[in-house]
Amino acid sequence: MRIYILSRNAKLYSTRRLVEAGEQRGWEIRVIDYLKCSIEIMKGELKISYFGEELPKPDAIIPRIGASRTFYGTAMVRHFEMMDVFTVTGSLAIKRSRDKLRSLQILSKKSIDMPKTVFASNESSAKDVIALSGGAPLVLKILEGTQGVGVVLVESEKAAKSVLDAFYGMDVNLLVQEFIEEANGSDIRVLVVGGEVVGAMKRQGAEGDFRSNLHQGGTAMAHKLTRKEKATAIAAAKAMGLGVCGVDMIPSKRGPLVMEVNSSPGLEGIETSTNLDIAGKIMDYIAQNVTPSNDTLRKRKLRKDNIGA
Repeated sequence: MRIYILSRNAKLYSTRRLVEAGEQRGWEIRVIDYLKCSIEIMKGELKISYFGEELPKPDAIIPRIGASRTFYGTAMVRHFEMMDVFTVTGSLAIKRSRDKLRSLQILSKKSIDMPKTVFASNESSAKDVIALSGGAPLVLKILEGTQGVGVVLVESEKAAKSVLDAFYGMDVNLLVQEFIEEANGSDIRVLVVGGEVVGAMKRQGAEGDFRSNLHQGGTAMAHKLTRKEKATAIAAAKAMGLGVCGVDMIPSKRGPLVMEVNSSPGLEGIETSTNLDIAGKIMDYIAQNVTPSNDTLRKRKLRKDNIGA
């Protein structure tokens, strides 16, 4: 099996683990910096080059596309898709997941519960937006923010109005969400692969911080999901059309609420906290969905012949 991991940094934990998991199966694994790729489009013919040399067609790709490079990265993923290459996360699904507003609209249509969210333009009245959101305390999220950056908790309506007016004055797109106090700064990250839960951890924000992101100083531990949490995570992954994803939920009085569905979830936190081989589960998912190409099978036979010689 020939697998390309589309990643800008081969030294990242997640990328290294995926390489290890693939090589343990005897597969040909190659890390490809997708920003160094170029594509050729001709009548009835599609090619992709890496540092000026045409890449052999792989059996599957694992996209690890950075949020700031979504447009270019998904263009490369789409090109592989057009070449009939299996991808664990499709280009359209990646784009959907990166758009926080679009994600919530999709989840809502599928009747998946989430915190009440309001989106309005800078022409709107801050007072009206606050009222629609249910009043303070509120969480304000910049649409383009990642890893907890650009997320602000405002505890009074006066503070909310000041912050909204400031952001609207800079023409920043914001989501305004209800604050779930009973979550107490914690959330649950669930890894879903091929429609099945393969691991879950509970993340707790640093003292005094309502954000639970590990990049913001939070801690993590293995978490045993309730039946409702498991069903919600699987439904969210299905709604977004993602074969591999991380579903972030927070506990509430009305049950688990989905905050985000991540198309390139990091593996370090969840593998460390659960002691599970998540990278291996992703490789199993590929094996279940891909038949190795004739070229790959021929190379495998040659290796066996050489060993027996």
